[in-house]
Amino acid sequence: MSARIPMLRIGSLLAGIDDLKKRRGDPPWSETVVMSDDVQAFLICHAPGHSNDTHYHLHDEWWIVFQGEIDWSIEGQAEPIRARAGDLVFGPKNLWHHIEPVGVEPTIRIAINARGEFHRYDRPGCKPLP
Repeated sequence: MSARIPMLRIGSLLAGIDDLKKRRGDPPWSETVVMSDDVQAFLICHAPGHSNDTHYHLHDEWWIVFQGEIDWSIEGQAEPIRARAGDLVFGPKNLWHHIEPVGVEPTIRIAINARGEFHRYDRPGCKPLP
């Protein structure tokens, strides 16, 4: 696997989503935006119907939706949260969540969390969301 070099780093402090969309093309894709000592951020593009797996994190995570509509199912919430371009969604640590792009256009979101955080599937005594 090749190293993921962040878009925003010393000498490259500004990046445009439109330029990245042209370079990356059709979804799905993910681009490392920031990888600092404390935080990491990924720009993620998915087509409607291209969901991710159900997982949780040991640290809080949040997302900003730039394009499209996404349903977030978060443990403890009776209904999915429908987020649209311009919305921010908070994912509390240790809660299962599942992301489902919906609508008619590709979705673009940025995921921000603690450096080194990754998807986890092994929470003892708890089943993931259906």
